[in-house]
Amino acid sequence: MPDQATAEQRTAEQLAAEQAAEQQTAEQQTAEIASCFFELIGRIIGQADQLAQGLGVPGPFIKALHTLECPMAMKEMGKRMHCDPSFVTLVTDMLEKRGLARREPHPVDRRIKNVVLTDDGLALRQKVQAEITARMPWNSALSEDERAQLLALIRKMLAAAPKPAPAGTGAAGAEAAADDAVQGQLASILVGALAEHVPHMNPDVHATSAGEVSN
Repeated sequence: MPDQATAEQRTAEQLAAEQAAEQQTAEQQTAEIASCFFELIGRIIGQADQLAQGLGVPGPFIKALHTLECPMAMKEMGKRMHCDPSFVTLVTDMLEKRGLARREPHPVDRRIKNVVLTDDGLALRQKVQAEITARMPWNSALSEDERAQLLALIRKMLAAAPKPAPAGTGAAGAEAAADDAVQGQLASILVGALAEHVPHMNPDVHATSAGEVSN
């Protein structure tokens, strides 16, 4: 039956065309989402750089001060900042040199050193938090409900995203590790700052108390 065969062929061609159009639409949407995320992250990096310059401190201080919400073991500090122990030691030394933090023995395990902000450090942290509140676009552009939805979606994507494979050795491995650290710090800043301004959301599920960490 020629007519039936022709109709079936047309149906198959239409289905293939629709599937191709859907795939193209999905690819375009993915590209647009990625582009928007890159632009948003780039603007956040720019805001963080401006904030550090305005406060007269090195850039890593912004993340460290944002992270040190309580006395914290250096190992936990490194996890939250997504950086290696040597970098945490360097930042802690710089904070101590400026009188913004000090090392104290852990109240339970004296082998562990907690990083504790001084009064000057706490005052600077308050300035950092206030500036983050003022500068982050979701606080001015989104309602509380929209911020809660955004935070939930970001956490959902972070949970679903595969973790990068361990970096290799040599220059390429060091470069990959640095890229991973930057991406981790950006994600941490994004989620942490957003969570602080969504009162009815739970704190970061990855956070642990100072008494539960090791040095």
